[in-house]
Amino acid sequence: MRNLDITTLRSFVAVADNGGVTRAAGFLHLTQSAVSMQLKRLEELLGLQLLDRSGRTIALTASGEQLLAYARRMIALNDEAVSRLTDQAYEGEIVLGVPHDIVYPAIPQVLQRFNAQYPRVKVQLLSSYTRSLKEQFARGECDLILTTETATAENGEILAERPLCWIGAPTGSVWRQQPLQLAFGRYCTFRPKVMRALDAAGISWELMVETDSDRTIEATVSADLAVTAMIEGTEPPHLAQVDHGGALPELPVQLINLYGGETSGSPIVNELAALVRQAFRTISTPLQSPQWNAA
Repeated sequence: MRNLDITTLRSFVAVADNGGVTRAAGFLHLTQSAVSMQLKRLEELLGLQLLDRSGRTIALTASGEQLLAYARRMIALNDEAVSRLTDQAYEGEIVLGVPHDIVYPAIPQVLQRFNAQYPRVKVQLLSSYTRSLKEQFARGECDLILTTETATAENGEILAERPLCWIGAPTGSVWRQQPLQLAFGRYCTFRPKVMRALDAAGISWELMVETDSDRTIEATVSADLAVTAMIEGTEPPHLAQVDHGGALPELPVQLINLYGGETSGSPIVNELAALVRQAFRTISTPLQSPQWNAA
């Protein structure tokens, strides 16, 4: 009888989720050689090749894809059992505020790991605009918030730096037209930066869509009726970065900041903040779809 090891499966899932051994090692706080050895042992135990290493990047084989589903279930069941049977002293609720455009892919991973460790603590995810989140944090309505800004206010800490980039429909052409058609949220902090960059470059523009709905913006842009700007790597799969070849101006770098992580005074809030830090500091560009690497 061959028994699958949870630690080994956890490394396998980390490689799949983080796009390669290098990122998985950072996520797991292990060396690259340790993660590689665990993958090798797993393949030898099953007598199967789980990773296709024949190209410049690595990918899951058909067997690897099948194992991934089982591995996730086994790890989740293991973590649930351990959490239910061990210390559960922490209870309560934490309010975590995150801007719409950086919820994915990091925050779902954070929520999953935190729930496995502290099943009796409820995390209320509040998704809004940076300005609104900072106002709510100042009023004490949020325990932790993430923001996207060009600077960091007092008591904030920088988790990542990402440039803004032009986003349009895959193979779209509306970006070639003038005046340039734009689609932005009504309270989006990126909008004035984009407009200033266009004005400085002497490019005429029109605000085609101004809305409170991110879905409206995505639908308009995916229909190739307008372009927008997003933090590099956060674009959804049905949109793409515009390969404008210098025809559009470069956009400024945005900071992803964390507030409340060092001032809460609550051990359980600090634990959630630590997971948030780890998630954003181990995810390299692009944020949305990490590329597989052979390292």
